[in-house]
Amino acid sequence: MRAVDIIEKKKQGQVLSKEEIDFFIKGYMDGSIEDYQMSAWLMAVCFQGLNFDETAHLTKVFIDSGDKLDFSDFGVHIADKHSTGGVGDKVTLVLIPLLSSLGVACAKLSGRGLGMTGGTIDKLESIKGFNCMLSEDKFKNQIKAINAAISAQTPNLVPADGKIYALRDVTATVDNMSLICASVVSKKIASGADIIVLDVKYGSGAFLKTKEEALELSDLMIKVGAKLNRKIDAVISSMEQPLGNCIGNSLEVIEAIEFLKGNMAEDLYDVTLEIAARTLMLANLAFDFDEAKNLIDDAINSGRALNKLKEIIEAQGGNKNVIDDYSLFDIGKNKYELKAQFGAYIKNIDALDIAHACKLLGAGRDKKSDKIDFGAGCVLNFKTGDKVSKDDILLTLFYSDNINKERLNEAIEYANKAYKFSVEKVDKIRVV
Repeated sequence: MRAVDIIEKKKQGQVLSKEEIDFFIKGYMDGSIEDYQMSAWLMAVCFQGLNFDETAHLTKVFIDSGDKLDFSDFGVHIADKHSTGGVGDKVTLVLIPLLSSLGVACAKLSGRGLGMTGGTIDKLESIKGFNCMLSEDKFKNQIKAINAAISAQTPNLVPADGKIYALRDVTATVDNMSLICASVVSKKIASGADIIVLDVKYGSGAFLKTKEEALELSDLMIKVGAKLNRKIDAVISSMEQPLGNCIGNSLEVIEAIEFLKGNMAEDLYDVTLEIAARTLMLANLAFDFDEAKNLIDDAINSGRALNKLKEIIEAQGGNKNVIDDYSLFDIGKNKYELKAQFGAYIKNIDALDIAHACKLLGAGRDKKSDKIDFGAGCVLNFKTGDKVSKDDILLTLFYSDNINKERLNEAIEYANKAYKFSVEKVDKIRVV
């Protein structure tokens, strides 16, 4: 086989065999296929697409390119979830302690934030001492001990996806359903979970902009998972406005703690409930949604889920006292309050504009090497559908001394632009 022939074949819209896909990916990994050849192939895929079998083959090659975590000796279901990314998405922070307190073993491998989406690892590292770089043995031993662990993904897990994704990011070849599917599903399967629930987001603050795109991607990932003998379910959720009330690393951890204390934003509860309920049913721990909801509500109301979060923090070297003392977090000591100029209903809060504002204040990064400010971000006091009066504080921006006036003004401009108002009553957004 020759790389150029495989590129030409896909350019012509022909179907690639399992052997051709295997040859091309392995050749790229061993250096016999160059970056420019992989770039050409990726662009051909974006224009011509991959069919279902090609997508499943690509996913399998990704999985086989590196290590695979094995929990077969545990004798229990291992659950994982994945979000396609959004603004204010702290579901993992509440979901993992919640599920593990209900007897679900959770092996969660997470990433850092990049661009407009936050990352679970950054959020957890806002807890002083919290170690997200667990070895495979430490990761597995912690799950055996307390039923849950959250760690950064190791470079040895699906390295083919890692290398190819870095190329996709700079060659405008990210937005292809098959490539997205292979990337997400390969990581979830290689991480050893046998129950996987995906949170596929759409809207202004998400990669996918329409519900139809989210449905298409969800359907593909579920079917590829089934082909590779994995139970995958999907929740489709709106990211037209930020999820919950807080955006920014320390602020989102505090909101997650408050959630487990029973003080929760309605939209964050709805998404968490849907994902948690589906996981419990897949694990045969609940017969139907109503039973699952009762179990979930009891785990929160009894304090068991909060205690599990405390266990996870302590097991991974963090200061568990943050549960009750929020002064242990670094929060930007400066703040700007954005006030309503008139009375009206909030028609929309654009998630992408809010993300831009928070990133300008230091809450996000453009490159993986960028440092972030754990204390930067914002707190929303109202959501879409709420009625506000003149001078009500719509949101508060938090920032540190190193933010100059020009950057602050730009952030304020984005925050202002995010809000749309209506004199007529506006319905709340149905998130799930």
